[in-house]
Amino acid sequence: MSSDTRSRILEAAWKLLEDGAGGEVRMSDIAKKTGISRQAVYLHFPSRADLLIAVTRYIDEANEIDARLAASRRAKTGVERLDAYIEAWGNYIPEIYGVGKALMAMQETDSEARMAWEGRMLAVREGCEAAVAALARDGALSPAIEEEKATDLLWTLLSVRNWEQLTLECGWSQEDYVEEMKRAARKTLLASAKG
Repeated sequence: MSSDTRSRILEAAWKLLEDGAGGEVRMSDIAKKTGISRQAVYLHFPSRADLLIAVTRYIDEANEIDARLAASRRAKTGVERLDAYIEAWGNYIPEIYGVGKALMAMQETDSEARMAWEGRMLAVREGCEAAVAALARDGALSPAIEEEKATDLLWTLLSVRNWEQLTLECGWSQEDYVEEMKRAARKTLLASAKG
């Protein structure tokens, strides 16, 4: 089977999820949109869970997530890493929001969607953990909070639901969202908070 067919399947699934089909996205829907048989979809992806997980990774690859995270990964200080990570993730949320919203809506009743979304959110948590570890390494992490709780707080602060509420419901601009998340994270996590 060609990688072109695989890409077409992933593109079709991405489009269906973004279009808000949510729980209606079945292997047969993807096959129909791709113009191939359902069996052909299963040749590339043995299960729907495999396909949904592959779609989230495909989106990251298409949006060059590694390049976006490069500044965070090469930061010299923990504070630089924290700010760069918040900028990278915060500015990425609007690009994955359509698929994220569909997977979040589906996850209550769809274990495959839950697996796909949890996998991506665990990757975000790893980024938060790396930023917090860099702060701790530099002695910049507040002594009032242990690393694991600091990671939990940062991960929660940067959740897609929080972005949704602040930008879509409260009307914050994307720029304000990123700057306020950086400010809130610094005030919460740094030993000597600099607003």
